[in-house]
Amino acid sequence: MTTILATNILTPLGRTTVENYEAVRAGKSALAVAPARAGLPLRHCAAAFSGQQWAEMAVEGLTRFESLALRSLQDALSRTAVAPSSGRTVLILSTTKGNVEELGPEPARDGAYGAPGEAARKIAARLGMRTTPIVVCNACISGVTAQVLADRLLSAGEYDSALVCGADTLSDFVLAGFHSLKALSPLPCRPFDWERNGLNLGEGAATMILGRKGETDAWTLRASALTNDAYHVSAPAPDGEGVRRAIVRTMEGEDPGTLATIAVHGTATLFNDQMESKAIERAGLSDVPVSSYKAVFGHTLGAAGLIESILAMQAAQDGVVLGAKGFEASGVSGKINISSQERRTDKTAVLKIISGFGGCNAALLYGRRPSAPAASGKEASLRVTARVQISPQGLWVNGERCGLRQEGAALLTEIYKTCLDDNPKFYKMDLFSRVAYLASALLLREEKEVEEMPFILFNRSSSVLADRHHLRSCNGPEGFFPSPSVFVYTLPNVVMGDLAVHYGLKGETTLLILPEKDEALMERITGSVFTQTGARMMLTGWADAADETCFEADMKIIQINQ
Repeated sequence: MTTILATNILTPLGRTTVENYEAVRAGKSALAVAPARAGLPLRHCAAAFSGQQWAEMAVEGLTRFESLALRSLQDALSRTAVAPSSGRTVLILSTTKGNVEELGPEPARDGAYGAPGEAARKIAARLGMRTTPIVVCNACISGVTAQVLADRLLSAGEYDSALVCGADTLSDFVLAGFHSLKALSPLPCRPFDWERNGLNLGEGAATMILGRKGETDAWTLRASALTNDAYHVSAPAPDGEGVRRAIVRTMEGEDPGTLATIAVHGTATLFNDQMESKAIERAGLSDVPVSSYKAVFGHTLGAAGLIESILAMQAAQDGVVLGAKGFEASGVSGKINISSQERRTDKTAVLKIISGFGGCNAALLYGRRPSAPAASGKEASLRVTARVQISPQGLWVNGERCGLRQEGAALLTEIYKTCLDDNPKFYKMDLFSRVAYLASALLLREEKEVEEMPFILFNRSSSVLADRHHLRSCNGPEGFFPSPSVFVYTLPNVVMGDLAVHYGLKGETTLLILPEKDEALMERITGSVFTQTGARMMLTGWADAADETCFEADMKIIQINQ
């Protein structure tokens, strides 16, 4: 079990965990109806920092996103004895879009844009860190996935402590994207309520400092699970099966009677809340009180999984379950225990559940019982059983070059037509997704037992080409026509959802971004997954696309030597 040494929450309601917790207990909300923004011809309701708050948080030489994350990390670190420069501490940054507000529709107009890995490296440098940072870009579940990754790396003995920070800013880019999906509510959202009609976006950051040792009464990460619906890339499975499986695996061997609350995702969209209610009911947890925070902070994307987990633990520590703001009468068919009123509790554990685009789901169990230092996992000896490599010059399968005629982007279409030709969605994908899809699909089509196989994909450029495509569709009031089919691929993990749906992958799907390709670090991460999950085999590797002349995939099926 990994110990939580310190936390921070930084939102428009406060700059510390305590300030935000007290604001929620006082019934406050950061949501406000705002007029149309420059270049974005729509009114919206969101939780945004004021100009004065941004001025107070600004760090010279850093973007707004980088400043936000650094401020949160600094506050949390000030409450611990962890030394970032020790060489045994890692930064794990969770975000969906990072510096996207600095991105231009064309490379020459990018300004101060820094890819997620570069942004993480700048933040780590300001903290004096010596290790390579890792970025988790797993849609809405990024903040929880980052905690799971930290727990695995610490438990495997790779590091002694981890700085897990989730952050995202409110940008025209994201507002336009969710508008294209018709998912935004013009008024404060109402999770699980019968009158809910969409989500609100928000901005903020949150940090957990995790360690292998800590106080005997500290909160610990007791168990976790990641799953995929294998149903649809932007809609959850109606029966909540993916979330249910994550809950059941996380709660295996645990007493549900110890749960103070289930901190839900609760986006206030019609499908998400209905799905979560069914997942909770089908997991046998209908009587456990539910906590919901989107009507306070909005959907803070990469920070949500951290903000909501920290608040639920803080409340349980005080013996309460916070009321679900915005809720009046149930509008879901699944039986859940939700109330707008604060309630007392004497329970000692918290369950966090969350789901996101790409079909990914997560559950994480926290507890306050005394914990022993985490034991190192067995060293994993890995072997590659199959390998596919793609570059602008050609395709290699298990080291042998395939005789194809095209080069560059045209090569990808030739590979698809020649070797696969079984999923028309390929033609809707951006360049990065095509590269990742082809290399992975060529491996998956040869495997028969893939349902529970973990899928870990590494990347450097995120979804920058799809991002620019989306920006070009948001060109002021007269040129505003954002496409949902383009926007979904601005979440780079969505291609993993495509593969999950097509090949029936129901195990975990996680996308990690590094400053550059680092084979040694990638092997350490995949080794920790093997040692902590007991997986028999895994699909993993590198896929990246900076432009039509610069792309690469190196995907593998790996197994652990017994």
